[in-house]
Amino acid sequence: MSSFEEIPVLDWSLLSAGAESRAKFISQLRSAMTEVGFLYLLNPPIDDRLVQSVIDYAPKLFDLPQETKESLAMVNNEVFDFATPWKGYRNPEGPDYERLWGPAQWPSDTDLPGFRDAYSAYYKQCADLSFEFMSLLAEALGLPSDAFDRFYDAPRDIMLHRAKVVKYPAMPEGSSDQGVGPHFDGGFLTLLLQASPHPGLQAQNARGEWIPAPPRPRTLQPATGFGATRISNNKRRPVQKGGSLYNWTTDGLSTSPSGARYSIPFFQSISQDVRVSENQLDFPQETLDLLKNRKGDGATESVNFSEYARGQPSGHVQLIGRIKSHPDVGERHYPELFKELFPVDFRFEPRALPDRPPIFTSEYPCNF
Repeated sequence: MSSFEEIPVLDWSLLSAGAESRAKFISQLRSAMTEVGFLYLLNPPIDDRLVQSVIDYAPKLFDLPQETKESLAMVNNEVFDFATPWKGYRNPEGPDYERLWGPAQWPSDTDLPGFRDAYSAYYKQCADLSFEFMSLLAEALGLPSDAFDRFYDAPRDIMLHRAKVVKYPAMPEGSSDQGVGPHFDGGFLTLLLQASPHPGLQAQNARGEWIPAPPRPRTLQPATGFGATRISNNKRRPVQKGGSLYNWTTDGLSTSPSGARYSIPFFQSISQDVRVSENQLDFPQETLDLLKNRKGDGATESVNFSEYARGQPSGHVQLIGRIKSHPDVGERHYPELFKELFPVDFRFEPRALPDRPPIFTSEYPCNF
């Protein structure tokens, strides 16, 4: 099986165009997710006006006064992100990872009128799509359509999904600064909205080559996260390389000199208490053969989610990943765990830090 040289495009509208077209989509999805793990989803079931609204809000968010952005900085909140839905309960005697689920930060309606309503609606539609997409993926892999349900909370609306609004400032021509280093996401599924026209996103194939994934109109870009690979016999996932945009399965380009770039990734999570290593799925032999024949492993350095294999709850794995990616937040809010992960003061050991986009220095990582 050859290493992919372009990112596949799947048209969601095929699913409603009759049985033959639906079967074509399922076949394309099987190929895309076993050979690439990354694709363009054309005509996704997300309201076009809502998509345009969240795109329009992205630069406005970063144009807020510095003092306002300071108040929304990630380091201020133990949940790492802002605007994550919260159902208002937490066991004070529970594990640290339950602290990831807490009161969120939002820009006020005075500072940014309509922002919260628009992003809440977009977040909900992405969550609905993520469940439907994973159901279709199960079918494409020869599993029952509800095969992934064991990894979700019930009811589903209490799932701790996450999303971000990310800005990558323009860089001078010829600059070698990297936007985001090569990485895998830690959850189940990422749905990326490239919210500006500048290229920069890449996915890495099995030969270690970086394949461009420029913005395309009317698309989202689904990518499987590391959690999905752990329940699928280490199914191949591409590494993303990002620059002007935030990328998922693999990421790491230089930022664009032609202007600031924005991306809005949605991360579907796994139930915090699920132990992935204890919930392996029984794939049919045909699917296992497809995965086995996937030659090469365009592996790249990334935040390590090996705790999945050690029987740790998903919530703990996610917390570890968040602290590794954002050690300043870990140091302030999870000092004991931070010291375990960074036994040497990271200020004097920059190699211990994962690559971080410019947003974390000159801009603020506004995450909802």
